[in-house]
Amino acid sequence: MEMRHLRYFVAVAEELHFSRAADRLHIAQPPLSQAIRQLEDELGVRLFARTKRRVQLTDAGRILVEEARRTLAQADRVISTARRTADGSAGFLRVGFSSSAPYTILPSILRSFRAQFHDVKLNLFERSTEEQIELLASGAIDVAFVRRPLEKAPEFTIVKTIWREPLMLALPNNHPLRRERSVNARALAHEAFILFPRHAAPGLYDQITSICSGAGFAPQVAQEATQMQTIVSLVSAGLGIAIVPASIRNLHRERVVYRPIGPGTVMTEMAVAYDRTNSSNVLENFLQVVVSACKPPGRVVF
Repeated sequence: MEMRHLRYFVAVAEELHFSRAADRLHIAQPPLSQAIRQLEDELGVRLFARTKRRVQLTDAGRILVEEARRTLAQADRVISTARRTADGSAGFLRVGFSSSAPYTILPSILRSFRAQFHDVKLNLFERSTEEQIELLASGAIDVAFVRRPLEKAPEFTIVKTIWREPLMLALPNNHPLRRERSVNARALAHEAFILFPRHAAPGLYDQITSICSGAGFAPQVAQEATQMQTIVSLVSAGLGIAIVPASIRNLHRERVVYRPIGPGTVMTEMAVAYDRTNSSNVLENFLQVVVSACKPPGRVVF
């Protein structure tokens, strides 16, 4: 049974007139009549009762027309889905992100992508930078939002900075250093630090410890936590201080104040990483949205 035969049948069933149905289908009437006869012969039933004056559906025809409409609608959906998947407007995308990414430009990127490609299913994975790189290398995710600098990256991985911001000091709001407009790193030599383990984000970890070593001391780590929101929560509880990306201020945690660290400013970067051999059109569309989201002044573009 050919789909065109079902389309012809539905057209005749709705028009109940072969000539009008042929005009609607933009074909001549004889091929239409022949196609209907072929369909009836294949099914072994008469679908239309024909006289010189009118055409009527038989009982079998009335049952078949509903099934034919459903079949054609499903076929149209299959064709549409295949085409939308091919051009990247449907399908799925697996996105990895670090715990600090939701406070940067990532939410804006996801909102924009969802608005433009609502038929793409997003699978989100919150992982450390190192875990994301491993997942990217194994093909378990399609794109990653990681903190630079990276200690290592797979051979075919492209890493592009999309966000740059300063590192800042997070303090309990009753800490004596809260009165300073900018805190010299040397003043932190005897403070209790809340810090994530190095394997979670080696590049960012090394930047933080470099600030301390540049001031002549190694940070005294009182507590480790892997999530940025947990680190800031522990600062809020008065368990120590932390050096965090400036965007973490968007977390709006109570009883925490943020101050610049001097001398100088150390910048940290958020980057998007993906496999250059990944030919997915969904990924290509996503990366275009990333570029568009990073165009305003003050944001880094590819």
